[in-house]
Amino acid sequence: MGKSFPDQLATEVRARRASLRLGQRELAELAGVSERFVRFVEQGKRTVQLDSLLALLDTLGLELQVQTRTSAAARALAGQRASGELRAPGEPDHGTDVGP
Repeated sequence: MGKSFPDQLATEVRARRASLRLGQRELAELAGVSERFVRFVEQGKRTVQLDSLLALLDTLGLELQVQTRTSAAARALAGQRASGELRAPGEPDHGTDVGP
């Protein structure tokens, strides 16, 4: 199994900071975040503030992207949705249930 997202992010941020020859304190000042926050990101901590993370990535010239992937869980949800087993919140039930 591959690295977790926080671990991948930590690796990318550390590598980019090093390639720009920035210290953690300097990066923190440029991004407007605390040095502690930079350390947490580079350590792969699981709890970080998204707005601070985006500011840090922007300062490094990096961006966060969300992409569709075909994991087993995503395929299962798509199959349930297509078969009518899973409805969106507020979506009416057009099944065969008969009311009183």
